[in-house]
Amino acid sequence: MTSPTIDHLRVDGATLHYEVRGRGPLLLLIPGGTGGAASYDGVADGLAADYTVASYDPRGLSRSPLDEPEARQRVAQHADDAFRLLELLSPGAPAHVAGCSSGAIVALHLLTTHPERVERVVAHEPPMVEVLPDAAVHHAMLARVQDAFHRDGLMPAVAEFAAGLRRPGAPPVDVRTATELPPQAAARAERTMAGMPYFIGRIVPSFMAYAPDVDRLKALSDRLVLAGGADSDGELPYRSAAFLAELLGTELIHFPGGHTGLSTHPAEFGELLRKVLSA
Repeated sequence: MTSPTIDHLRVDGATLHYEVRGRGPLLLLIPGGTGGAASYDGVADGLAADYTVASYDPRGLSRSPLDEPEARQRVAQHADDAFRLLELLSPGAPAHVAGCSSGAIVALHLLTTHPERVERVVAHEPPMVEVLPDAAVHHAMLARVQDAFHRDGLMPAVAEFAAGLRRPGAPPVDVRTATELPPQAAARAERTMAGMPYFIGRIVPSFMAYAPDVDRLKALSDRLVLAGGADSDGELPYRSAAFLAELLGTELIHFPGGHTGLSTHPAEFGELLRKVLSA
């Protein structure tokens, strides 16, 4: 793995940790969940052969502290953080952007608010309840997650959340199951769990309830690639991507693996991302 250049950017209400490697036009990778910049470690080096690859820890996670730890989180503010990184790292030139999960929601908002700064966006499984025909069912699920979080604590809320994401009829996943991991993966898993209260308590409620500007996205659909996991058909994030693609009249591109294909199939995921960005 190539060691990236690490720096920090001061934004409104937070300080962002970001990492840059490679050379060429800018590719901004927006993380989802709690993984931060490290979630792209498996693909960043390969992409750096063609791009200046920038990844970062979103505000409030890992190495990007908030000025006010209890501050409310909004998609628009996270998208503005991404815009500030584009302004810093690619002044005057539009950039490529890729986002996964909640990071894909940020990427979509960035496209609708600053299209002049974006060459192409790849949005992998943005989990947006509002685009689904059965949105009311998922509103109730999100309410149950928050109730469990505040009443019973983190792990019951995570279990409720995992149940709400999986496809109907799929067996439950025991989120408490521990497996022995290599040191680097173990460190990443530790960071993931450290950020989980923030993610479940403040990212999930506002991000998953985000309603995209479908008309605006339709007008910009020539710059947008919506993606889903080849193994996640029927799961909530996949359905969100598929329904949005249908609303926009565009093709849904299937990436290897499921919702976490970036982590489970990094080589194949990175290669397809490279092809999609250059198409």
